[in-house]
Amino acid sequence: MDKDLASLGPGAGSKVEALKIGSRYLRGDLVEQLGNEASHLTEDGIALLKFHGSYQQEDRDQRAARKAAGQEKAWQFMVRSRIPGGEMTSAQYLTHDDIAQRYGNGTVRLTTRQSIQLHGVLKKNLRSTIREINDALLSTLAACGDVNRNVMGCPAPLSDRADARIHETVHAIMKHLAPRTRAYHEIWIDGQRLDMGKQAEPECEPIYGSTYLPRKFKVGVAHASDNCIDVFTQDIGLISALNGGRLEGFTVVIGGGMGMTHNKPNTYPFAAKPFCFVEPEDVLPLVEAIVTVQRDHGDRTDRRHARMKYVVAERGIPWFREQVEARLGRKLLDPRPIVIENVDDHLGKHRQADGRWFFGLFIQSGRIKDEGDFRLRTALRRIAQEVNPGMRITAQQNLLFTDLTQEQYARIESLLREHGAEVDLARLGVARYSMACPAVPTCGLAVAEGERALPALLAQIESELDALGLGDERLSIRMTGCPNGCARPYMGDVGLVGRSAGLYDVFLGGDWENTHLNAHFAGGIRYENIAEFLRPLLTKWKADRLAGEAFGNYAHRVGFDALHSF
Repeated sequence: MDKDLASLGPGAGSKVEALKIGSRYLRGDLVEQLGNEASHLTEDGIALLKFHGSYQQEDRDQRAARKAAGQEKAWQFMVRSRIPGGEMTSAQYLTHDDIAQRYGNGTVRLTTRQSIQLHGVLKKNLRSTIREINDALLSTLAACGDVNRNVMGCPAPLSDRADARIHETVHAIMKHLAPRTRAYHEIWIDGQRLDMGKQAEPECEPIYGSTYLPRKFKVGVAHASDNCIDVFTQDIGLISALNGGRLEGFTVVIGGGMGMTHNKPNTYPFAAKPFCFVEPEDVLPLVEAIVTVQRDHGDRTDRRHARMKYVVAERGIPWFREQVEARLGRKLLDPRPIVIENVDDHLGKHRQADGRWFFGLFIQSGRIKDEGDFRLRTALRRIAQEVNPGMRITAQQNLLFTDLTQEQYARIESLLREHGAEVDLARLGVARYSMACPAVPTCGLAVAEGERALPALLAQIESELDALGLGDERLSIRMTGCPNGCARPYMGDVGLVGRSAGLYDVFLGGDWENTHLNAHFAGGIRYENIAEFLRPLLTKWKADRLAGEAFGNYAHRVGFDALHSF
């Protein structure tokens, strides 16, 4: 390290930095807080709990009524599992479904980072929830917090040894960058057993140090020309290079990140930049070196300015490369040209290399629930129990069933239709390419609706597209309740970012392959006016586009002055 962060002491950097230093490697007083009768945690407890995979939230739908009645807020917790590459077994899925029913709000949510979130867990049930997830051979450690989070990877089933090595890389990075603290198992799994004997061994975090990272960190591994994981939004993105079925290595891009803060010009989304090429055996040392540069040089005084993207944007790739080379003791290879040809959502039925099948199911905003005649949660539970397929979460919040015989595929399709789920891709329309964050009522950062508001808006936009004869065109729409960008709204055709209740900023001009950012086009558009606002822009797209040109590509090509003048 450039300096001993552990020696900074309380008061240096932000309040969270002082808390991490004094936390005894993420312990703090969590044990005491979990054991008391309070329904919620203190501010310090909330900050440390994130490293263990949970956020304290409230049911904001109940806020006004409970305040009027003189009651405390409806405190609850979100618990997030860490699932590298989104790959899990049917048994692991069923564990989450069981927990959702027993301790949560009865729904399961697939995230844009290929994880699972459970909402509505009460404090008294946190230990049981996290322990049961670990009993299923998964973990919540580092699913949140100032550490490397879930490592993303193309979820499509393996077809050859090169693909297998790519997937192995995802798991290797996740394991290598996992925190080493014993606090997680002491608090959630083993109780006091680790206090006997093992505590005599000095505890350390060889990569993170006692203050961990300045902010969250994200890594993704993309499959050759398919950008299904939004590789340019990652702090570290690795794009595989294949040659005749052999994995030659990865072109590495660094510095991606989505979050920003309204009216704070020193915060902004940033697309990752080409950095180097790395051979497979050198991936872990390289990734560690990049992480330690961020550890030592990321902004620890302003958490809004603490992501690695600001180090890359403000100090530049040449400076960052010098830092990494000094830590590795060798020169880096130059990055190879990047050719992104597709963003495959992997929906529908596909043949695997071994002759079996996989099937991709669309799930709106990743929310798995039973509601009226739409009983997706029941359908997925029956599929997991009766068919027992492999399951993989996609970066678009959808679900793949893998390793299927023809008979198993037919049974899955039958169960989905029986429970009201849509399996005909042609009927999905513009919803197929949409994403949204949970927003209200669970996320405390949301200033506007996200997941709940998107379906009605998509129906309006689809009506506009149909009227223009554009109903068969691809149009990606991403909606978030705040500017933090959890649904990656700053990539793709149209980004809708909550500014305040019922008001959204509109971002346009990303390319279909998600290789560059879109840009702010208009601010403060009321929710009920968004479809009407987009109508003349879609009309101009139809009239003036090049053959096969996606809307975002078109908006970027003609420029915003031309669009504003229409």
